[in-house]
Amino acid sequence: MPVGVLGSGKYSPERRLTNQELETMVETNDEWIVTRTGIRERRIATPEQATSDLAYEAAVRALAAAGITADQLDLIIVSTVTPDMFFPSTACIVQEKLGAKNAAAFDLSAACTGFIYGLANASGLIATGMYRYALVIGAETLSRITDYTDRNTCILFGDGAGAVVLGQVPEGRGFRSFKLGADGGGSELLALRAGGSRLPASETTVAEKQHFLYMNGRDVFKFAVRIMGSAAEEALELAGMGKEDIDLLIPHQANIRIIQSALERLELPEEKCMINVDRYGNMSAASIPVALAEAVEEGRVKEGDRLLMVGFGGGLTWGASMLVW
Repeated sequence: MPVGVLGSGKYSPERRLTNQELETMVETNDEWIVTRTGIRERRIATPEQATSDLAYEAAVRALAAAGITADQLDLIIVSTVTPDMFFPSTACIVQEKLGAKNAAAFDLSAACTGFIYGLANASGLIATGMYRYALVIGAETLSRITDYTDRNTCILFGDGAGAVVLGQVPEGRGFRSFKLGADGGGSELLALRAGGSRLPASETTVAEKQHFLYMNGRDVFKFAVRIMGSAAEEALELAGMGKEDIDLLIPHQANIRIIQSALERLELPEEKCMINVDRYGNMSAASIPVALAEAVEEGRVKEGDRLLMVGFGGGLTWGASMLVW
């Protein structure tokens, strides 16, 4: 049974945090940020908004685009590293908000690769005939775990959510391959160290700022440059396609230099790549679905187009997928 995307949607908080505003908060400047990351602004959720609120808004738009009602959903997966709480899952909260009373629901944690992992899980369950329609959401409120006194990380991250509805599609359409990977040996390079069973919340962990995101930027950058290209090539090979078959590359929006490196390796011109890192920054699991939804809204995706989605993230994790629209 061929499985593909029936509809997509995105949601971005209204507040924009610009590089100029960051200049008043930490020792940095617009030129330095743009040169090294390509980011000019990022979106920030209001104090009242949780990850489930962003996820719900994106889900409503995806359901409308797919022409599917919430009670038709069989499964909801929310990929996130910033859940509303440890439990219940953010997916269960979204299920209630939507009124998707017939859907199973769970969260998936694979950091910035989470959306690709979610797609692989949902499409596999539909392909077996177990489910008919699945909602896969990538949603993050990274501003809640960002230290805005750390100039090395606070310039990078933003909030947002993207969603897709998956279901059966005509022959010749749908997902052609998935390539997922992980290397737990790099788990310390990108992590939220405290708050779990290893380091429960305490006065010490709060004082040491261990509830904020930590990243070894240099090593993560080197890993990303290597893995983005290799994961993309493996997904192409599994799909029986070549670089020349790519109509649009939708990469994780972490850093413009990493995206450019992937374009060089895949021998693609920039016009064959969806880039919005300048307006949103790194939204972790929300990055790829927001870029996908935006590409669809802008008319950059046509029926029959071959899309390559590829990402990397904490874990370390990586994933890529070929999709015929």
